[in-house]
Amino acid sequence: MSNQLFSNTIAVVLAAGKGTRMKSDKPKVLHELLNTPMLGLSLNTFQSMGLLDIKIIAGHGYDVLAERYPEYERQMILQEKQLGTGHALQVAWPYLKSSPAKWVIVANGDTPLITSDQITQLLEGVNRHNAQVGLLSLTVKDPGGYGRVVKDEQGELQAVVEARDWDSNKYGAYSGEVNSGIYAFSKSALEELLFLLDNKNEQHEFYITQLISLAKSRDLKLFSSCAGASPELLGINSPAELVEQEEYLRLKIVKRLLNSGVIIRSSGQVRIGAEVSIEPGSEITGPCEIYGSSIISAGTRIDSHTYIQDSVLESCHILPFCHIQGSKVGFGATVGPYARLRPGTELKKRARAGNFVELKNSILGESSKANHLSYIGDASVGCNVNIGAGTITCNYDGIKKHKTQISDDVFIGSNTALVAPVNIGSNSMVGAGSTITADIPAQCLSVARARQKNLPGKNPLKKR
Repeated sequence: MSNQLFSNTIAVVLAAGKGTRMKSDKPKVLHELLNTPMLGLSLNTFQSMGLLDIKIIAGHGYDVLAERYPEYERQMILQEKQLGTGHALQVAWPYLKSSPAKWVIVANGDTPLITSDQITQLLEGVNRHNAQVGLLSLTVKDPGGYGRVVKDEQGELQAVVEARDWDSNKYGAYSGEVNSGIYAFSKSALEELLFLLDNKNEQHEFYITQLISLAKSRDLKLFSSCAGASPELLGINSPAELVEQEEYLRLKIVKRLLNSGVIIRSSGQVRIGAEVSIEPGSEITGPCEIYGSSIISAGTRIDSHTYIQDSVLESCHILPFCHIQGSKVGFGATVGPYARLRPGTELKKRARAGNFVELKNSILGESSKANHLSYIGDASVGCNVNIGAGTITCNYDGIKKHKTQISDDVFIGSNTALVAPVNIGSNSMVGAGSTITADIPAQCLSVARARQKNLPGKNPLKKR
């Protein structure tokens, strides 16, 4: 039933709030957990479910959100005045009304760890009970600023009351459940109830929570599902809550990988993003950070003090203190220690980038090596090439970047400058200390340096 339900469901992510308690000008939903914004985590979850559509209600920092997620810009709806969560849904109504969807899932953007299983539980529950309105709740020791769930003696959902408006004399004993901010509405229920909301409350805002009591007053069937003390449903409103949720997510990911067969040593110092894929048989030693869309194949060994982002590692060895971003490291290759691979870099099979070597937008061919103290930028390096210490590709002339092409079986002597654009032919050799400004033919020795002069008795430091 789930697939059919999802194809008839549209998700609305509420992301318009400023989040004043975060003490930051950044839009609240762009604060990150393991290098992924809250909004990104929510979107990834909904995207994985195959829903009919996703809408994002944006307000504060709309332009920043659109810039960060350009692929969702057409699905963003501007809430010019932030008059509450209910008002946000009202702003979205014209788009929802025109959608063929039968169901609407509404989620707070500051609850980024919600799982697809929890959403499925809610959506299947309202359908199974023929309800028009559904709520996902949780239990917490201290309800704090959460809205309180009101139930009758039979345990039936009656209302949700915001924390500032809670009055035990009016609503009775606290049920122990609070609002997670995750709702399911039939579109027909929204059409009937949405514009009946009022702002007669402490905050003078239009709350989505009022839809629960409105539905009850109009004899619409309600359904609630309690997820218990589920950490995934805790909202994030402050820096302290942000890092608490981040640590929960970090530990969850590490445990999952350990159980799958990944060896993670000093696991308390390993941070792995939610979108990273790591195969069983890999070994990681902390401290280490791996983020973004990185893919780590079986047989890869990553030593400590390494940072990896948006990179593919194929059964290779990353030595300590390396920084790898937007790169691909092939089978049997080694990187480091103290190496940096910048975006656009690829190390082919058994290639080596050693200590204090930096590569940017370059290919280091099969079995080629740059073992120490070199910069290789905008270059294509063939197979079995040796790049000596202190070699640099001079790829930038102050206006444009230029390409260096090094063919197979080339030997580059130490302390060489290759001034691009330049081509080095196969089986050639460049003498140490050369500055190469013109192409070198195949099978050629090239030396480009001034002749050494020895001047006897001319040592300026010799005492007279």
